[in-house]
Amino acid sequence: MSLPAVTVLSLGGTISSTDVGDGVAPSLTGEALVEDVPEISEVAEISADSFRQVPGSELTLDDLIELSAEIKSRLSEGAKGVVVTQGTDSIEETAFVLDLLVDEAAPVVVTGAMRNPTLPGAEGPANLLASVRVAASEVAREVGTVVVMNDEIHAARFVQKTHTSNPATFRSPLAGPIGYVSEDNVRFVVRPVGRHHVALPKETQDRPVVLHTAALGDDGRLLSTIRQSGYEGLVLEAFGVGHVHSVMAEPLGDLAGEMPVILASRTGSGEVHRNTYGFTGSESDLLGRGLISAGMLDGPKARLFLSLLLRSGASKEVVVGEFERWFGG
Repeated sequence: MSLPAVTVLSLGGTISSTDVGDGVAPSLTGEALVEDVPEISEVAEISADSFRQVPGSELTLDDLIELSAEIKSRLSEGAKGVVVTQGTDSIEETAFVLDLLVDEAAPVVVTGAMRNPTLPGAEGPANLLASVRVAASEVAREVGTVVVMNDEIHAARFVQKTHTSNPATFRSPLAGPIGYVSEDNVRFVVRPVGRHHVALPKETQDRPVVLHTAALGDDGRLLSTIRQSGYEGLVLEAFGVGHVHSVMAEPLGDLAGEMPVILASRTGSGEVHRNTYGFTGSESDLLGRGLISAGMLDGPKARLFLSLLLRSGASKEVVVGEFERWFGG
């Protein structure tokens, strides 16, 4: 019986890093990563390529838009699934963008490693093998993009990196993992409700969105520089359920009259509230001034969603509706 075809696209990162003298840096190709895990040949027919060779912190939204087009091309050519390997710094953001841009039934799996191949206990080969199993699995279809690490399967919309160096860094605070890999088996215990697709024109222009995190005593002086710096949108990570110091309320309202301003929480988990608190700078006050709730999305994901919507040509009214419809905003 023939094995399913799976494409592995390497972007670099820790999983592909070797010693270059002053530390480790991405150097192993996608082909080399696959060759180091001979068990993969029993799971799928693999084609492997190096799409990028950079640290996870070096990736840009333009890279991910190009990557989504490459993934769709490989799927149209017959791949049953695609595995993307990259640096863990930005895995959650890559997975979220791919989930929005790749509107296909076939699985897209993003993985990496916390320990580079020169260290004892490097988990990259195990993560790659588990990811290929998921990408080749029939039960993973229609789920969207997922992150597979430590034999856990996480939905792109929920997953977060929660520790600087622990191999168990990836968690989904709102939902937990949606599945796992055990021996040769891919198991799903939860399937996320609904999928969303952002359609981009063939040629897109950068629509920069800034992410600002509120902090104790923040007087909002940076807000006056956002428009003149060329940004076209703002995502504000506020305190708790969506609060800022009262002095920030008016300038935020002024900005919201000029561009989409998304109100997220700096906690990283839970929804922004609507009408619990009533003081100046509270969530109800800010939403009343024209800010848009991020709902359950954390700041980095809200920024990417807004960036893609703006690139798609969405008006502010459409942006409001999209956050409301898909993310409980």
